[in-house]
Amino acid sequence: MSLTSPAFSILLLSGDSGVQSQVNHIFKDASVTMAKDASALTKDLARRTFDLVIIESRSGSSDGTVAIPANINLTHALLITGSRTVLKRASKSMQVIARQNAAGANGKDALSLEDYLEWKMGDFVKGMRNGSGRNLHPMLITAIERPLITRALQETNGNQIQAAELLGLNRNTLRKKIKDLHIPVKRKRTAQT
Repeated sequence: MSLTSPAFSILLLSGDSGVQSQVNHIFKDASVTMAKDASALTKDLARRTFDLVIIESRSGSSDGTVAIPANINLTHALLITGSRTVLKRASKSMQVIARQNAAGANGKDALSLEDYLEWKMGDFVKGMRNGSGRNLHPMLITAIERPLITRALQETNGNQIQAAELLGLNRNTLRKKIKDLHIPVKRKRTAQT
């Protein structure tokens, strides 16, 4: 997904062409400024305010910290730092940032539940495929169903009839799922005045 508003500005300080192409791909329509390091920036660019600043850390730092150039204005910017490997892996997080910005530019709400689940399950599904996993559907349904039922029970203060209604399930079906999924049920009584 690409950004729809070129008003979103990004500064990328990395000499890695893979990281550069990845950022360009994710933030297609954004204003992306790239340089190998801060010393390669002109004074005008260094003083400009960026929405997102991505800095590749160089090897040689004993504690892994990144020296943030003093001439870059980080007052209203999100800062992402890390090694080349970390920045390449951070593409999923950067895609979320891109989606959030695109949603805001279009007057839409933030990331939808469907987008969030797709993002979170991507690596899991890939890992299962690489690890020759089987029966992924029932495993994921169970993984989603347990917190969903737990949250519905919390929302209804443990009232199973109301939780079943909220979930669109029959009360007996909900009770069976609670038992099968080993979900603790704590009924909270509301204080009557």
